[in-house]
Order: sequence, then C-alpha cells, then structure tokens
Amino acid sequence: MKIVQILATFILLALIGGCSTKEVEVYNKPDIYWYEQIAKELKNQDLEKADDYYTSLSSEHVESPLLKEAMIVLANAHMQDEEYILANFYLDEYIKRYGNKENIEHARFLKLMANFNAFPNPNRNQQLLIDTIEQTKEFMKKYPTSKYRPIIDTMLVKMRLGEYFLDKNIAELYARTDKAKSAKIYKDKLKKSSLKDADMVEPDIPWYRSWFEK
Repeated sequence: MKIVQILATFILLALIGGCSTKEVEVYNKPDIYWYEQIAKELKNQDLEKADDYYTSLSSEHVESPLLKEAMIVLANAHMQDEEYILANFYLDEYIKRYGNKENIEHARFLKLMANFNAFPNPNRNQQLLIDTIEQTKEFMKKYPTSKYRPIIDTMLVKMRLGEYFLDKNIAELYARTDKAKSAKIYKDKLKKSSLKDADMVEPDIPWYRSWFEK
C-alpha cells in the first residue's frame, strides 16, 4: 500500500508540475500590448511567437492603426530570416488593406525584393522566376521614375540571366533524355534571346547539387 501511495503522490506532483509550466492563455488585451509583444519577440528573434501575437492583434483589434505598422515590421523580419512566403503574406495583406498612392509603390517594391531574394540557387523555382520577371517589368512601366529603379534594373538583369541559364540547362537535359521536341522548344527560345551573344559567366553549382540539377 505504501508503494502505491508513493507512486500516486509522484504522479500527482508530476501533473501539478506539468500544469504549472503551461503558459496561461492571454486575450482581450489592448492593441498596444500585442504590438509590444510582437516587438519583444522580434528582439528575441522568435518570429513564430511574433506571428502568434500578430494573429491576436489582428483578431482582437481589426481597426487598430498598429496593424499597418506590424505588417511591414513582420514582413521585413521574415525577409531578413529568408522566410519569403511569410514576408509576402504580410505584404499582400498590407497592400490589400492599406495600399494607397503614398505607400503602395514601396510595398510592391518589397514584394519584388522578397521574390528576388527567394532565388539563392540557380536552376530552381522556374515559375516563380518567370512570374517575378513579369511583375518587375510591370513595376517599371507603372513607376518609370521610381527611386528604386536602379535596384529594380539590376534585379531584372540578374533574373533574366538566371532564366537564360535555366532554359539552357533544361534544353540540355531534354537532349540527354532523348526528348528532341522539348529540347528544340528551349533551344529555339535561347536563339531568340537578346542575351545569346552576351559574354556571360555561368553560375557556379557545387558538385553535390550538380548531380540533381544538371
């Protein structure tokens, strides 16, 4: 009996200890509270918690002016952490809710930067690359005198180079796998490219990735 009582005591203490370590759910707080928690977690480099606090802020204070600032802050934080899908989520929300003549150019520029920075490696994300090139061209048409134009021009050149080498690798892959028709489509595309006669240096792909990407 004593052994049973001792075991029961230990189990009870473990349950009490487990309950005491659980975080108490917090809700119905003013918007400044949630915003300060977001800032605190960003300082601690805990983006997941910061996102959770943003969810609380956006659900409890739909009309809060702090939402606008929180979206941009979190978008930039996720870009710095190379989490570009989440960065785009916040930027899309920002544009949808707060985009106006004064700020939408900057927000769209940040979206292009997020997509551009999502290409750290050649031979990946073909559709995203194509879409971002088109979006960049649209940005240049819409904002021909943009202060971001030098950066945008550089981004576009790099993406077009990336697209050229990607098409070249795809053509070679189809040729090696005896898919002549598909290879011809990409070879014709390369012949029509304005970059075909440019003096270019192919991106350096590490040997351990070249097995899978060439």
